[in-house]
Amino acid sequence: MALSRRRGSCGILRIMLNPLGFLQMIIWRKVADVMEMLISVALGQVLSLLICGIGLTSKYLSEDFHANTPVFQSFLNYILLFLVYTTTLAVRQGEENLLAILRRRWWKYMILGLIDLEANYLVVKAYQYTTLTSIQLLDCFVIPVVILLSWFFLLIRYKAVHFIGIVVCILGMGCMAGADVLVGRHQGAGENKLVGDLLVLGGATLYGISNVWEEYIIRTLSRVEFLGMIGLFGAFFSGIQLAIMEHKELLKVPWDWQIGLLYVGFSACMFGLYSFMPVVIKKTSATSVNLSLLTADLYSLFCGLFLFHYKFSGLYLLSFFTILIGLVLYSSTSTYIAQDPRVYKQFRNPSGPVVDLPTTAQVEPSVTYTSLGQETEEEPHVRVA
Repeated sequence: MALSRRRGSCGILRIMLNPLGFLQMIIWRKVADVMEMLISVALGQVLSLLICGIGLTSKYLSEDFHANTPVFQSFLNYILLFLVYTTTLAVRQGEENLLAILRRRWWKYMILGLIDLEANYLVVKAYQYTTLTSIQLLDCFVIPVVILLSWFFLLIRYKAVHFIGIVVCILGMGCMAGADVLVGRHQGAGENKLVGDLLVLGGATLYGISNVWEEYIIRTLSRVEFLGMIGLFGAFFSGIQLAIMEHKELLKVPWDWQIGLLYVGFSACMFGLYSFMPVVIKKTSATSVNLSLLTADLYSLFCGLFLFHYKFSGLYLLSFFTILIGLVLYSSTSTYIAQDPRVYKQFRNPSGPVVDLPTTAQVEPSVTYTSLGQETEEEPHVRVA
């Protein structure tokens, strides 16, 4: 205790002797926090631009060349993931080897690969039944799914500012959907709206499950393991689904160099999205990434102003900046992890030795919170008997 007081007195004395240096240190910390927040927002916008590229190539394939092959397009992406990441796992040694991973967790990755494939398929399929506006709005359902799963399974806790940022982002998305209606933008077929809406909700739910599972894997295991297993099982299941459901559509494609280039562009954007998303999720979170992806439709719209001669509305700019403001609000403070007290509960001991807990002690059913940021003070080691 005396040592702690002496350290505190020395710290106060240093501040009094050099107040300008102390002020500079606080300013630099604030600048670093702002830069970190802006980098997080910028990384999310890179993902949005990749999704914009995916949407544009898909639109050209389906509308200009009548190539409706969503499963084949996913199959190409999974093959690329297999060639790059699954083969990387195959040549590794020890516990990170492909066979060692399959022996321990094959059935989990099999389920995850199937979920990821069907999430992509359901949302693309929904365009045949419902309107574009419905898809844009209902696709936001992925956000509450990710929040709930992160709360219960990753034990992530949010502050009031996080919920305010989420609401602002969704308001911006609603503003964009309203602008689509006002300018009469192409709304889609809408032949069986209920079926299409249910497909979007199903796809959004599967996307949420996949994203949270992805965050867990890349934080506890590795990015290469996640992508390698997704490539392996995604290629397997999409190949089966392609052979059963889409082989006739594939034979109808009028192959030429333009269609081949569009498939290459789609595959490159999709591969970049899958490869880069784990990096952004590890730096931020699955919730932050899904909020960032709300701007993807707006990037597609801005490109469509020149490529497809869409009508412009000032509400689109309002929507874009509203979503960005929501992202900044959400990223302005860190989330927290609620930790199981039976494992993480800390007992402060000034002398610093390891504390042994008696086996008969009853642990209180409370929850302790620690920031995701770096700890500024070393805590004594605790061993739970």
